Amino acid sequence: MLNSPLLSHSAARLHRLGDALLPFLARFIFAAVLLFYFWNSAKTKLGDGIFGFLSPSSGAYVQIFPRAMEAAGYDTSQLTIFHWAVVTAGTLAEFILPLLILVGLMTRLAALGMIGFIIVQSLTDLFGHGGIAHAGTLGMWFDRLPDGLILDQRAFWVFCLLTLVFKGAGAISIDRLIFRNAP
Repeated sequence: MLNSPLLSHSAARLHRLGDALLPFLARFIFAAVLLFYFWNSAKTKLGDGIFGFLSPSSGAYVQIFPRAMEAAGYDTSQLTIFHWAVVTAGTLAEFILPLLILVGLMTRLAALGMIGFIIVQSLTDLFGHGGIAHAGTLGMWFDRLPDGLILDQRAFWVFCLLTLVFKGAGAISIDRLIFRNAP
């Protein structure tokens, strides 16, 4: 009964539907849940004027390098070009990578970049901002509480992005328009 032609035909149809639907849903859920989270975060890092992304706000340095800023007396001129480059790259990544995922352009690479971004963000939250000292911030898998910021919440974020890394952007995407034969 389990190997009947009817079941295998239905399974093949579900498999094709999943290949078409999962990437679109992953991009939709990313946009619905995280797009404005990252864009609003990036906006807080912009300096003044049209080229504000090249002169990040002091808050940007506090968010990304909290201990270095404290050691520098919250004076950004005391930080190095390395700090500026990381803050500037992070700010641009928070704008560009979610946009690429939204429109489905270079989706696999953008999703991989977002996973790296989330890992760095999580490590900064844990070790830079002291979240490691608070069990609720770290969270714990296989407990009855699903609200841990790092292990619980961000695991779902990364899972959504891994779907895009492995499946691609799906049929409704710029990737598909450019690379017709790509998965």
